[in-house]
Amino acid sequence: MNLLFGNIPTRKSSARFALLLLIVFAPPLQGQKLYSLQTKRMNLVSYDAAASYVLPHVGRCFENAISFHEKLFGYQCEGQIAVLLNDFNDFGNGAAGVVPQNLVSLGMSPISMSFETLPSNERFNWIMNHELVHIVSLDQAAGRDRFFRSIFFGKVSPKHEQPLSMIYSYYTAPRTYSTRWYREGLAVFIETWMAGGLGRALGSYDEMVFRTMVRDSAFFYDPIGLESEGTKVDFQVGANAYLYGTRFMTYLVYTYGPAKFMEWIRRVDGSEAHYAAQFEKVYGRPMDEEWETWIAFEHTWQNMNLDSIRTTSVTPVRPITHQVLGSVSRSILDSSAGVLYAGVNYPGQVAHLAAISLKDGNVRPICEVTGGALYDVTSLAYDPVSSTLFYTTNNNSWRNLESYNLKTGKRGQIMHEGRVGDIVFRPEDRSLWGIRHFNGIATIVRIPPPHNEWKQVHSFPYGKVLFDIDISPDGKNLSGTLTDERGRQQLVEFSIDSLLSGNAVMTSLFDFENSVPASFVYAPRENAMYGTSYFTGVSNVYRYDRATKEMDIVTNSESGFFRPIPYGTDSLIVFAFSGKGFVPSLVANRKQTNVGAITFLGNSTIVRYPELQEWNVGSPARVPFDSLTTFDGAYSPMSHVSLVSAYPMAEGYKDAVAAGWRFNFADRLYLNTIDVDVSYSSHSYLKSDERLHVATRYRGWGWTVTAAYNGADFYDLFGPVKTGRKGYWAKVEKRSTLLFNEPEILESHLSVAGYGGLERLPEAQNIAASFDRMYTISGGIQYKFLRKSLGGVEDEKGTTWYAHVDNRFVRSQVFTLLDGGFDIGIPLPLGHSSIWLRSAAGTSFGGRSDPFANFYFGGFGNNYVDYRDSKRYRETGSFPGLAIDGVGGGNFGKGMVEWVAPPIRFRRFGLPKLYASFIHCSAFLSGIVTNADRSALRASALSAGVQADVRLVAFSSLDATFSVGYAIASESGNRTDEVMASLRIQ
Repeated sequence: MNLLFGNIPTRKSSARFALLLLIVFAPPLQGQKLYSLQTKRMNLVSYDAAASYVLPHVGRCFENAISFHEKLFGYQCEGQIAVLLNDFNDFGNGAAGVVPQNLVSLGMSPISMSFETLPSNERFNWIMNHELVHIVSLDQAAGRDRFFRSIFFGKVSPKHEQPLSMIYSYYTAPRTYSTRWYREGLAVFIETWMAGGLGRALGSYDEMVFRTMVRDSAFFYDPIGLESEGTKVDFQVGANAYLYGTRFMTYLVYTYGPAKFMEWIRRVDGSEAHYAAQFEKVYGRPMDEEWETWIAFEHTWQNMNLDSIRTTSVTPVRPITHQVLGSVSRSILDSSAGVLYAGVNYPGQVAHLAAISLKDGNVRPICEVTGGALYDVTSLAYDPVSSTLFYTTNNNSWRNLESYNLKTGKRGQIMHEGRVGDIVFRPEDRSLWGIRHFNGIATIVRIPPPHNEWKQVHSFPYGKVLFDIDISPDGKNLSGTLTDERGRQQLVEFSIDSLLSGNAVMTSLFDFENSVPASFVYAPRENAMYGTSYFTGVSNVYRYDRATKEMDIVTNSESGFFRPIPYGTDSLIVFAFSGKGFVPSLVANRKQTNVGAITFLGNSTIVRYPELQEWNVGSPARVPFDSLTTFDGAYSPMSHVSLVSAYPMAEGYKDAVAAGWRFNFADRLYLNTIDVDVSYSSHSYLKSDERLHVATRYRGWGWTVTAAYNGADFYDLFGPVKTGRKGYWAKVEKRSTLLFNEPEILESHLSVAGYGGLERLPEAQNIAASFDRMYTISGGIQYKFLRKSLGGVEDEKGTTWYAHVDNRFVRSQVFTLLDGGFDIGIPLPLGHSSIWLRSAAGTSFGGRSDPFANFYFGGFGNNYVDYRDSKRYRETGSFPGLAIDGVGGGNFGKGMVEWVAPPIRFRRFGLPKLYASFIHCSAFLSGIVTNADRSALRASALSAGVQADVRLVAFSSLDATFSVGYAIASESGNRTDEVMASLRIQ
């Protein structure tokens, strides 16, 4: 029986099989059209012709920045640096990598201004300045690096399937093996002075973080603890690398000067390859010792600032709740219910909407917010008549709009990927207003009921962005913060009637210069607005009188106040910053005549070393880009595929060792990659036709084409799992994403493959093949909706399921195998702990006596050295306690109950070049039945086991996991056990 293909003829020649492959996968592989703008040093590629308006400006920013970096670092740009311009996210971002080739990725959207965590000028100027620091500092080569690049034909990218590549990678680009705080800290420090001091090294948020840590006697991480715990469990997670790194770099320059700093970070002849060794060479002491000195200095510095703030009366704070909420969204006050609604995200819980009682401080979760943003979680609005909360999800990509009815508990998505945020509700017509980001442009939009479609109201020219909008109580005016390409910040106001009639004339209420007027809202019972600003260096509440047009300061905070809401006649609800996040609090609404000032470490640094003023790179507008342009036209990725590296490798084949070379090819954007492995086994017990091993793999645009002859694998050297096989095979596979609403993902795959010269089944190493040739047509779908909270090490809740069909054409028979699985995770009150129920079942058609028509199970599935998932006991084909392929059948049913314990994190356990980050334990109980419909062949087994995983980090950026496990199994009254030990290279 063939469920998919009916009576397809089964006597197939290779030619017929190739024809079938062509039919299944027609039309041929095609990619999306790309556009390229090139200079001698840059290859700028964009996905969409609509982005063409900004390409020359991006090119000028690149040329402006790279010229400065070449001079500062003494760097010589060899060949082109690829730059990919995209619109994949609603907020601008960047990324950079140097192995095997130099590549920068730029997001077009406006950057997030939440809490002024990213002070900057024009977005592309800022991102390019920053990302090219990464390129230059990590790519710059000394003589030894250049030698290894020559013998390996380029810089080697570490490949987990060929772990020797990690050694070669270090020798070709050693500075890539550095901590994130080092890479980001030096980039932020340099970017700040390239912009004339507008950046995080002179940022108010950074000062606030460390000032508050000192005030609260919070723990300061050392370099190892920062990477192993500090960037994982704190509500700011990875942002701590930027904060600590930037602060340490600023301290170093303040203390020792910029010349010594540049001597440390340059990679030149005579310098040490590893960044920590070079630090000790330059500064004359280990980095850990200097880090401790910095922490002591930071306490002294921030106590000085706290004393300065306290020279005037500090605003008393009365917490509404003692629960620290981590990151918070804009909040909504329901005065009649005495409740504050907000989006929150803190360690141990996934991001969610919460109701905060103003009476007793109780924090009640309402519903989950999938894809919560790092700092402001979600954009939130409220319709008091229908008691409906509106909020955004997928906030790190293209935002969706969802609603939750507080009366009925009904929730749902009402607009998919509308890309609208900063939403606010207008009661007069029950419409939502918001800001949409698309193609680098910010647009005011109106979303009328039923709120499933946006209407364009006004689009700002590139460089101008409106955010933090609010609507006046009478529904006549819309206010917000307007930023421009120079970093200038204004509080502005529009007439809604004028906006709706096409007249977008605005009124500038107050010019805050380079300090963001944040979260200004209209007061419901007075002609005033309240918001916050770091105008004096500390984030305090300001009151704007709309009648007198005066701006008054209302608070004097030690740490910082944010997102104020007028409450009663003489109070304000604010979110007070603490070392663990934001705390909703009450403060007095009282005009201040004077507030304490602080001293910025960055400002003191440039005063001490005025030569930093020479780092100001100036405006990119002066770059003569037209004369630098060498190409403007279509970009064909395949025509740019070239050899990027080649290096010796080792593989395992059966019990033999094979030596050979790997060749890696790729285009400049890695949209198409080709790997070719060629090795040879000289062992005499192998037949002559089994000594040569060849494998090749192409990946691009969702397609994977692989072929192998006597396939070998590095990890077969260690066992017990063997993936290498005698014979030859070829496979074409297409993977597609049917739903991408991260973290909700639905994917499909379809493949055609042919095998020849088989001794063993391709998926079962201990089962002999009944015939040496097989053709397959396979397909399936997989759904995942998995989440974890801040500080988690793996998914803690959600569901996943899959369905798969495999049609195997062997001799004159067709064997169809169907299987599927379903997992559900339930979080426990104990943080980062959950119970998982896992199940799978399958059946085959076409003659179960043949090995090709059966499923096989057994073992943990881990090699002693491996690169696949550490917890392989969860996979369908695993069954710890039994031998590999120890049980099989034509059908099966399988279930598992698993308890995942909370991780135990280490603040410091190891050395800078090798340390442990955490240990994670789990326990499981599983059962399986095969051939359930045939009592004579029926088999069943039970298994119980435990596993512990220790995450290791080597050379600052290479992750590995050491796992140990034990399981005992019972099959037909016979008990067997299994001990597993495995080192996973990731």
